[in-house]
Amino acid sequence: MPLTPLDIHNKEFNKGFRGYDEDEVNEFLDQIIKDYEMVIRDKKESEARVADMEEKLSHYTVIEETLNKSILIAQETAEEVKRNAQKEAKLIIKEAEKNADRIINESLSKSRRIAMDIEELKKQSKVFRTRFQMLIEAQLDLLKNDDWDHLLEYEAEAVYAGEDEEAKYRP
Repeated sequence: MPLTPLDIHNKEFNKGFRGYDEDEVNEFLDQIIKDYEMVIRDKKESEARVADMEEKLSHYTVIEETLNKSILIAQETAEEVKRNAQKEAKLIIKEAEKNADRIINESLSKSRRIAMDIEELKKQSKVFRTRFQMLIEAQLDLLKNDDWDHLLEYEAEAVYAGEDEEAKYRP
């Protein structure tokens, strides 16, 4: 067990014949006591600082562990977000491809219907043109017919015949 300043202070030496000078020894012991008390005080202060630093170190160690866990969780979350974003992107692309295929198919179907309608209109226009041409030709044939000449002759005869009739009835 180490000596305390009190042990040093209370230490008494046996006196011998022609021993050391008692005042000189006491003075030296007093100096040792002061130095020893200072060493003990420094030791206690150092121990207190070490304890404080160990407490702070423990606190910072806990913070470090928490930060490391937070970093790991953030990395895992980032990876999960990235995976989810990639899945969502793939779904959006698939949906867009489906919509594109549907739009293309609808457009092709409309295009085919329009082409068929155009062909039908062409056929109808040919039929109309043919019928119209036949009608006009028939009308031209009627105009070229000799019956018109007989009709004109008939009117002239009717006019002359009508005059004779009128003369009969005139006073």
